[in-house]
Amino acid sequence: MAGFELYAPRKASHRRTWTWAIIVLTVIMTFASQIAALLPYIIKTAMAVQANPALGKGVPPPEIDPLALFFMTAPVIGMILLWVWLFERRGPATIGFNGKAFLRVARGYLIGAGFLAFVVCSLWALGVYEVEKPGVLMAPSLAGLMPILGYAVAFLIQGSSEETAMRGWLMGTVSSRLGIIWAVIINSIVFGAMHLLNVKPSPEMFAGCANVALFGIFISLYAVKERSIWGVCGWHGAWNWLLGVGFGLEVSGINLKVAPLVVDLKDAPNAAWWLSGGKWGPEASILTTAVLAAGIAWLIWKGALKQMDGQPVEKAS
Repeated sequence: MAGFELYAPRKASHRRTWTWAIIVLTVIMTFASQIAALLPYIIKTAMAVQANPALGKGVPPPEIDPLALFFMTAPVIGMILLWVWLFERRGPATIGFNGKAFLRVARGYLIGAGFLAFVVCSLWALGVYEVEKPGVLMAPSLAGLMPILGYAVAFLIQGSSEETAMRGWLMGTVSSRLGIIWAVIINSIVFGAMHLLNVKPSPEMFAGCANVALFGIFISLYAVKERSIWGVCGWHGAWNWLLGVGFGLEVSGINLKVAPLVVDLKDAPNAAWWLSGGKWGPEASILTTAVLAAGIAWLIWKGALKQMDGQPVEKAS
């Protein structure tokens, strides 16, 4: 299949990083950023265990507050933009940051929040979830709202970092070489695989990673349809924020220690894991599978895979 420039024309001076190298570099950048952000906790924990070895088996995982989440993910965006600029001789527009930023982010944010609210509210209506306690909105206070607003910003950055790497850099490069279909497939598989370590191996872990890959296909088609990643950055940020901070549920197996905004939900007794998502959260639910599949079908029906409007390659003079 012929190459296809998704986001901006490719000039003769532009370079393209090898596909496998993008995958390796993304993993390195992601883990390096996370380790750097959590370094104070790692050092503090190591010193505590050294002083009292009995703590070794009972050390709790670090709490991911808004500041930690920001510094775990924001550097990834910066490192990718620097690589694209310095090594590939390209600008931000070539990986999807190409105009109408506010409109696309806002629209994507609202759509992402709507998708998530539909999934969670449907599961609650089916009796899969039950209310553990009211949310901050029932008795709003500055102290309660500040971390929630902090997470809103942090999750927008976190979602944008993954979209920059997967739908911007990786998908754009693969599309340039092999076309849209292979670009969608490859980046979605990589995206799902990068979540394999979120929880211990279990049925919900495999279902969750499969749905993450399915989400990758859906959000890739969204980016292809818009010829931009601004919208998917908003979509991704809203989904994660409303899931973990709005309803108090797990985000890909990660539970946040924050009072939820809307309501604090938990699995109902005897709720089937394939409906609730179990330890992974709603992203492993069969309802999420159905919603994402419907979204994929709609985007394909609306012409997301049509390549007639691709960006041309500039010939060398």
